[in-house]
This record gives sequence, C-alpha cells and structure tokens, in this order.
Amino acid sequence: MSMPGFPMNLPGQRARGGNPTAGLIAVILFGLAGLAVEEGARQGTYALFWLAGVLALAGLLIPSSLKMANQWERAVVLRLGRLQSISGPGLFVIVPVIDQVVSWLDQRIQTTEFNAEQALSKDTVPVDVDAVVFWQIHDPERAALEITDYRSAISRVAQTSLREMVGSSLLSTLLSDRKHGDEMLKEEIGRKTAEWGVTAISVEIRDIGVPAALQDAMSREAQAQREAAARIHLGQAELAVAEKFVEAAEIYARSPAALQLRAMNIIYETTKERGATILMPTAMVDAMNPGGLLGLTNAAMAAQNEPRPGEAPPAAAPPTPTPTPNVRRRR
Repeated sequence: MSMPGFPMNLPGQRARGGNPTAGLIAVILFGLAGLAVEEGARQGTYALFWLAGVLALAGLLIPSSLKMANQWERAVVLRLGRLQSISGPGLFVIVPVIDQVVSWLDQRIQTTEFNAEQALSKDTVPVDVDAVVFWQIHDPERAALEITDYRSAISRVAQTSLREMVGSSLLSTLLSDRKHGDEMLKEEIGRKTAEWGVTAISVEIRDIGVPAALQDAMSREAQAQREAAARIHLGQAELAVAEKFVEAAEIYARSPAALQLRAMNIIYETTKERGATILMPTAMVDAMNPGGLLGLTNAAMAAQNEPRPGEAPPAAAPPTPTPTPNVRRRR
C-alpha cells in the first residue's frame, strides 16, 4: 500500500525515488538552517529560529517534491487520485502529499520474446516457432491508465497472434515466406496494442522447428523432386542434341566435302595431344581421298540421271550447228 507523496510500484512499470540534485539542495538547506540556529542563539533573535525551521522543513520536502526524469522517461503524476500531468524529461516539481508519481515509463524501443510450442499448422503439422517483437510506447498516458501490465499483455497478445498465424498457414508457406509472416504478425499485434498506447515496430520469426521424422520425409521428398527435375532437364538436352544432329546430317548430305572437312578436323583435334596414336580403317582413308570422293559424287549423279525400267530414255539434245566458214574463191 502506497503512502501519499511516495512512489507507487505498478506491475510492469518501474518506480523511482529522488535524485542527487534534490539531495544536494536538501543538504544545503539543512546547513543553512544550522547556521541560522547558531546565529539566532548568538544574537538572541527569534526570527532566525523561525528561518531555521522553515529551511529545515524545506530540506525535508525537497527530496519528495523535486523529481528528475531521464531523456527517455516519462513520469505519470496523479493529484488526489486524478491524472495531473505526464512530466519529463528533466527536472519537475510536484506538491508533496497531494501529488504522487505512480509510474515511470521507458519510451525506448524494447523487445519481447515469445514462442508457440506444438502449434498445428493448416495442414495439421506440429511446429515450434520462436519470434521477437520490437515495440515502443507512443502514448504514456494510455499505457499507464488503460492497462495494468502492458509488458505481460504484449507477450500474451504476441503469443496468441503467432498461434493464429501458424494455424492459418501451410507449413511450406511458413518455411519459404517468413517475411510475409512477419508482416502479418506486425499488423495483428500492432492493431491490438495500439489501444494501450504501444506501437509494434517490427516482428521477426527467428526459428521454425519441425519434428525429426517430418524433417526426414521432407528431405526425401525434396531429393525425389530434384531427381525428377534432373531427368527432365537431361531429356530436354538429349532432344536438343538430336535436333542439332539431324540438322548437321542434312547439311552433310547436301555437301559431302563438308563431311570430309569435318572428319579431318576431328582427326586433327584428336592428334593434338602428344603421343596419341589413331588406328583408322582403310575405308575411312579412301573416303577422305578427294579424287575418290569426286568420282563417287559423279557416279551418284549419273545414277540419278539413268532412266528407270519402263521409262523412255531422256531425249538427246540437238547438235549444235557448225558455222560455215566464209571462204572467198579466186577466178
């Protein structure tokens, strides 16, 4: 139970006493009071005794009336049970006995860790999720008057919101898109804590744990998917190679000389390494002979021009007339 003029501790809020400045002023006042008493006794003046009493009383009241708040702190001051002011930062004065500082609020960014153990996802998979919320008091008055323990309330709200988010999301979504989960938690927690004067700055999911048996199954599933993708890519590569071979065969069929040059280039690339020995059949050597290759080409072209059985032979071209020489005869 708190006494008037003395700080009162509330859950989740830090109360403070006096400050060194007030203590120093009180010491000075007590010293002046002692000097006044000594001077009054020497002179026999009752006015100095009254002055010494006033100074001593002021020295007693200064520590409970002169308060100091740090730059990041705000003091909630009540006067006879009603809100008087939100004081700070710096020095401020309250009326002893009538006024009281009920709480000191820290307006710096603070963190609260929370988790959801064995929470079921949308696809009924139990997961353990650890997260942290960064929050800050933006309205000290509401944080002091609207809720009893805002720190505990933030922790409970964050844990409840986390379980709701896990229950409405698939496990694959939780694992692959954490940023989206962070944004969802930030919006949900911020919406609930805004009524207490607290702002949720950001929420970060630190870890998502799944059972060991499920990890093994997920690993085997991922491996099977990668093998299937590898087989598909290999088949596509084989198809592309086959198409290129068909195009090359058509080009070589139209130009036997190109095939010969390609074969010679292959032999040259093979014999670039020192000490390489190549055994070639005689048919392949004959095929690389330009004269023999030209004869084979001419024979193939003549075979194409020969008439098939039952067909008339192609008409012979008419002979070219020989020009008659212009001869002059002499008589």
